[in-house]
Amino acid sequence: MGYSPMGITVERKMGNIRSFKELRVWQNAMDGAMVIFARSKLFPSEEKFSLTDQIRRSSRSVAANLAEAWRKRRYPAAFVSKLSDSEAEAAETQTWVELARRCGYLSDEEAKDLDSRYEQILGQLVVMITQRDKWTIR
Repeated sequence: MGYSPMGITVERKMGNIRSFKELRVWQNAMDGAMVIFARSKLFPSEEKFSLTDQIRRSSRSVAANLAEAWRKRRYPAAFVSKLSDSEAEAAETQTWVELARRCGYLSDEEAKDLDSRYEQILGQLVVMITQRDKWTIR
């Protein structure tokens, strides 16, 4: 079985996947959101309705938009649009991670780990977007 540089199995195309939950990128997005959820519990209480809320929302939206994209794969433009939304949410999450680091709520190492996770997710999303014909229903 061959692999792309972004960790997507080449031979495992849409036809073999029955649920968005089987997508490696969705699994990675869920894992990232859970790491952020756990770590953000330690943010100061004054951040509850600002940074904590925003970083949790954007990280969760990555996986949620992937699920929506999966259900819209009959319509290539809608599929790509939802993947693009997921991509934007991943980049937003990286921005909140950097702000949390600069505020001292995340260590340099924690921020680096989260940024790397989201870089991998972004790469996987780009592969899906550029190879949309492998994922959409004709």
